[in-house]
Amino acid sequence: MIYLKKKVKEEKKETFSVLGHIFVPKHEVVPPKDYKSLCNKFNTRLELFPHILFSDPAIRELDAKSTDLIKITRKSETAGETVYYRYVVG
Repeated sequence: MIYLKKKVKEEKKETFSVLGHIFVPKHEVVPPKDYKSLCNKFNTRLELFPHILFSDPAIRELDAKSTDLIKITRKSETAGETVYYRYVVG
């Protein structure tokens, strides 16, 4: 009996960069050494920053892990630029 090997054609998946989209603001992971100064600046604890889920597409693309702090910089017509911080959970 002769077995023929089928050539399996590898599918190329189109990858889409969420962070490269014009409507997604700039996301960056804050270095752990800056956590203390940010907590002092906002008079809070790290866990009390607004949360963002680990499953968020922008967070997954950043390779951020749970308990990271993310800095989000948004452009605003009235304020110029605004900065938000989010604590990764999940």
